[in-house]
Amino acid sequence: MSDFIADHSDSLAVLAKQKIAEFNALHWNASLRQPLGLKKLDNQGELIAALTGRTFGNWFYLESFWLAESYRGKGLGKAMLLEAEQLAKQRGCRYVLLDTLNFQAKPFYQRLGYQIIWTQADYPFDGGAKYFMQKQL
Repeated sequence: MSDFIADHSDSLAVLAKQKIAEFNALHWNASLRQPLGLKKLDNQGELIAALTGRTFGNWFYLESFWLAESYRGKGLGKAMLLEAEQLAKQRGCRYVLLDTLNFQAKPFYQRLGYQIIWTQADYPFDGGAKYFMQKQL
């Protein structure tokens, strides 16, 4: 029988990240990591676009980028992403890293200069794929 205790809680996930951050702090100044976020509201104050990530050193990690379906294909997403890249560049970033699933926005990112650096095949199931993409700013 195992001595390990099953704990699938959010609090354990937060604690594990905290412990890693404490270890990493011995090797670099993690306080230089900064959140980066942009949002767009419609005339009624409803969220129609959101972009979040973080910058650290040479890198901008784009974690989440969502655009309401009715606003897609009209240039809003491109404008928002380019603005985020500019903010990251002003912070000293030279690269952007993101991931996207096969049914999400790979062609959009490719049109804006992102290149696939690795593909996680059969993610999350057979026939699916997660693309890790990078762009030099």
